[in-house]
Amino acid sequence: MKRYITLLFFGILNILIASGCSSDDKGSENQTEPETVQPIAIEKTNTTKIYVHYMPWFETNESAADKKWGYHWTMANKNPNNIGANNRREIAAYYYPLIGPYHSGDKNVIENHLLLMKYSGIDGVLIDWYGTYDVNDYRMVKENTEQLIAMLDKVGLEYAIVYEDRVTTNVVNAGKAISVTSAAKTDLAYLEKNCFNDANYIKVNGKPLLLNFGPIVLQTPAEWTNVFNTLTTKPAFVTLWDQSVEAGANASGEYAWVYKDNSFLTNFYTNTKPKLSVAIGSAYPGFKDFYAEGGGGAAIGWNIPHNNGATLDETLALAKNANLNYLQLITWNDFGEGTMFEPTVEFGYSYIEKVKAFAGVKNTENVFPDISKLYDLRLQKKGNADAQKKLDQVFNYFVSMQSVKAKQLLSEIK
Repeated sequence: MKRYITLLFFGILNILIASGCSSDDKGSENQTEPETVQPIAIEKTNTTKIYVHYMPWFETNESAADKKWGYHWTMANKNPNNIGANNRREIAAYYYPLIGPYHSGDKNVIENHLLLMKYSGIDGVLIDWYGTYDVNDYRMVKENTEQLIAMLDKVGLEYAIVYEDRVTTNVVNAGKAISVTSAAKTDLAYLEKNCFNDANYIKVNGKPLLLNFGPIVLQTPAEWTNVFNTLTTKPAFVTLWDQSVEAGANASGEYAWVYKDNSFLTNFYTNTKPKLSVAIGSAYPGFKDFYAEGGGGAAIGWNIPHNNGATLDETLALAKNANLNYLQLITWNDFGEGTMFEPTVEFGYSYIEKVKAFAGVKNTENVFPDISKLYDLRLQKKGNADAQKKLDQVFNYFVSMQSVKAKQLLSEIK
């Protein structure tokens, strides 16, 4: 009888433990690491690859070594330490990011941006990149880019680099390289070694995609031939619209940008696109630069009104009619020129909602506010290891398209 009672006791105990009813089990559950998950692609009906141009150049007083706000928040005369009555910092922009001004290398910021992109149907990020040299803020941009790239794969997004060859002149003037072509060779050798072979680096016709904002300094085919000769794999090199002639046979195509009004975009689709092997279209919500008001130089000289989203509607419609293989959204976060798709105080999530509709995202659930809540809780629970682990699990749920579970867990974190 004793033996029977003993066996019965241990049997009941095992059932309790297995069912999670043991208080010890609950304690250990709180300490378990979030499960590692593979990202799942969002389902959508539009086959056009949708990429977004991204600026990794923002710095805050907390992230900077000199404890000063970076130029792209201040320009020459704005001070984000000044906080107005509406609780907004004084920044060099007409529009205000929904999460406030930020450091581009902040993992919480990157998490927020990439999850918003994923759920809006964006396939990847085209990163504006200033090379490898320690000149001006180029090293900071490089480090921020590396932080961004590190999370892209976890979210399930692709990426490619938009090389700013204009930086090569400053590199030479700083005595860091003997020539502009030498500087460019060093920069592209870094990309070949560290980026081009990544599984999520964008490939076009089997080659790594490399965009160039210009060319601006290296303006002859001979110079680009010289630069590319040292690479084992020649990239699919795509220049700014109407400028592939400066790269000659090295160029694989061109991409559209934003300029004055939508007629330039129409002209690109009608007259330029048919001649190109690779054509990347563009869509934008508007253009309003802050340079003159911010003391950052002369104004560009023209604006494209946002028109309460009508400009974006028009450029997306042009893209749809052009039957594009590739579309670049201009831009995620160039606040200085007012072309941002990133959610703002002024426009909320309306621009990425329009992208989501264009992409034909099948998941019609509204998750954007919940992704913002994840960011807010990251800040509120800073230093709380248990809460951060739960938030890591929320992230995992989001990237694996389990948004219902993500929302539920968010609601449980107090």
